[in-house]
Amino acid sequence: MTARLTWPQVLAWRMRRQLLEPIGKSSVPEVVRRLCGVQAQVASSAELAIRVRRQASRRGEVARALSEGRLIKTWAMRGTLHLLTPEDGGAVLSLMASGRTWELPSWERYFGMTSKHWDAFRPAVREALDGKVLTRDELITAVVAQRGLSHIGDALRSGWGTLLKPLAWQGDLVFGPNRGTRVTFVLPKAASSRWAGVLEPDEAAPIVIVGYLGAYGPATIDNFRNWLSRGRVSAKQIRVWFKALGARIAEIEVEGERRYVLAKDLDELASSKPTTAVRLLPGFDQYVLGPGTEDGHIVPAKRRAAVSKTAGWIAPIVVARGSVKGTWEVDGDRLRVAWFKESGAPPRGKLGTEIERLSVILGRDLRPEVKIV
Repeated sequence: MTARLTWPQVLAWRMRRQLLEPIGKSSVPEVVRRLCGVQAQVASSAELAIRVRRQASRRGEVARALSEGRLIKTWAMRGTLHLLTPEDGGAVLSLMASGRTWELPSWERYFGMTSKHWDAFRPAVREALDGKVLTRDELITAVVAQRGLSHIGDALRSGWGTLLKPLAWQGDLVFGPNRGTRVTFVLPKAASSRWAGVLEPDEAAPIVIVGYLGAYGPATIDNFRNWLSRGRVSAKQIRVWFKALGARIAEIEVEGERRYVLAKDLDELASSKPTTAVRLLPGFDQYVLGPGTEDGHIVPAKRRAAVSKTAGWIAPIVVARGSVKGTWEVDGDRLRVAWFKESGAPPRGKLGTEIERLSVILGRDLRPEVKIV
């Protein structure tokens, strides 16, 4: 018999699993592991995403975890920059690499990179980084000096790092410590003695799917595929990986929708009670990136543009009763909340308490200002 759940139950369970209700006591790497990675294009947002999930935290703790090798930073899901744990990060990188998007004819046409060039490019990068920490310019200089690779210098200088991402997915490089305002690259094993390497995709898939469903379930295959790769990995392959999990996952029904969960989580999900918690989460938070901003159970369809803005920018969000009820921003000493009018009366008491908590985290005395939009 198929288990049937309600969305209030599911959202309350996700809040608990993502250390948002109650707030957790986990270490920085444990938070990153629980969330299956934290998007890190904006370093301050990444740190805040971790700090709001910890009862006690300090500024700079992400930088310390990186310097101590307890976290790594590299291009991962959806080709975006992420914090990952070195023990598990190789699993998600493996799935990204399995799509082998760099072998598409469009890549060869655009970048002039044939399979022969890739065969020369990877060892050139690994050799250049062996025992060294190099800025992007230093790495490019070493690479284009190699025979047959001089034509990719301009592409490598692109701020998007498009040609370097396949190397990140194959475990050839990660980000090192900044040198002033310039990023650097190192070999993964140099970034962390905990680096476990890049697994074979069929070995990696159970690790990643179990981790994802444990934080963002119940979920569809499309949810997982969009979170992972935005189409870089085929739906057919992902269905094969899901099927291989067998009895470890179960298909359930959430208000008429078929979704997957970990079988071991069914009882906890079924016993979950709706939450009344209010949380202020930073831009690019995993709470919306996990299921995707197109999932209307988290972000109302009519408000998606307020959350998912131009150029891929994800706004800071107000989460109440498990879904997005508004956005927020800090302006001087004011924290301005834009509360969605269809969400009913704003819970001003709980908003005030959450703003006080955020004030402590940020070390600023913030005054609330709530506007119905």
